[in-house]
Amino acid sequence: MIRPIVTSPIMLRMPSVDASPEDAAIGQDLLDTLAAHAHECVGMAANMIGQRKRIIVVQDGPRARLMYNPVIIERANEYQTKEGCLSLPGTRPATRWRRIRVSYLDEAFTPRTETFTGYTAQIIQHEIDHCNGVLI
Repeated sequence: MIRPIVTSPIMLRMPSVDASPEDAAIGQDLLDTLAAHAHECVGMAANMIGQRKRIIVVQDGPRARLMYNPVIIERANEYQTKEGCLSLPGTRPATRWRRIRVSYLDEAFTPRTETFTGYTAQIIQHEIDHCNGVLI
């Protein structure tokens, strides 16, 4: 189901809690909502649709990658950039890393650990910040 986008900084600053298999419907809602905003958005976190769960979806090439409880476990090659967000107007400065290693549960709640680089890594970092209540 396509959900409305939360724009309240108060709501977006609230840290999320871990997701469980009972939250799979929220993951599907994130996928549907990202698809509906594909012309203006490349990633979303559950708090952007009003759910305080550690769930993100990231456009990774032609596919949308769903991640439950993502945690960055390694970072390398820090850089500075500016980012926009569907939930907030304008752009803001952000510190990012060119390469990250992430531990997460996939759409089947199978544990995964992968390394991401470039723009995909940047999107994942932005969405994990959302999970942590960090506004960029």
